[in-house]
Amino acid sequence: VFAFPFIFGFVCFSLIPVCISFYYAFTNYSLGSKTAAFIGFKNFLRLFQDEVFLKSLAITLKYVLISVPLKLTFALLVAYLLTRPSRMVTFYRSLYYLPSLVGGSVAVALVWKQLFARKGLFNSVLANMDMSTINWFGNQKLALYPLILMSVWQFGSSMIIFAAGLKEIPVSYYEAARIDGARGYQSFFRITLPLMCPSVKIVAVTGLIGGMKAFDVIYSMTSGGPGDATQTVMMVMMRKGISDGFYNQGAAFGVVFFVVVMILSAIMNTIMQKWSDSIQ
Repeated sequence: VFAFPFIFGFVCFSLIPVCISFYYAFTNYSLGSKTAAFIGFKNFLRLFQDEVFLKSLAITLKYVLISVPLKLTFALLVAYLLTRPSRMVTFYRSLYYLPSLVGGSVAVALVWKQLFARKGLFNSVLANMDMSTINWFGNQKLALYPLILMSVWQFGSSMIIFAAGLKEIPVSYYEAARIDGARGYQSFFRITLPLMCPSVKIVAVTGLIGGMKAFDVIYSMTSGGPGDATQTVMMVMMRKGISDGFYNQGAAFGVVFFVVVMILSAIMNTIMQKWSDSIQ
């Protein structure tokens, strides 16, 4: 009974729409049409000939492959520092976790957009240092990096997971290492990192999936511009399926994107598992 609201919402708003999208991906259905004729794999063939889709996939992968490792690194470093005894440790943990609570909102995305504007904070700092200012969102080569930086800024949830994992490591391990003459970095690579492998694997895989699905913050800050330099797969799928009315092609985008995410998640999980086995 208590699980019914979740089950009902999942079936109605997730499972059924996904199944319908899989069906429409093999038809010629468009918004407003009354019938949907089966056309096989034509939508997918058209998709892989679409340069916009291929470029958006490359941009999405670049966004993920840069932001996720940086987020994991900062989260693990801060969690490691905050597990040391301190009177203000609870306050610092809450302070570092706060960006994860508000960082994904559209309002904060607009604030970050102003920070990187022509007369924003970052350009003001560059101007005070007698350096030339940068048109962040007007340069196709640089526009993606403020978005990556904002993603890395939201490392609080990963930090909490790492902090919980660090607290599960017995202190006696570090004491024995110190008696044997191990230094701090040796204890980290020989004790901390191997025992943190399960937490790192979970955060890495979930971060990969979340990064691949990034849409709202990027759309609020750049709308995919300048040109299509920050246009992710989710934006292309939305525009093709809703704005242009080609729901069948948008559904095909979704199916291919689903398969890509599943493959990348499996590869990431395999790599992390092999890394875990090798250092243990």
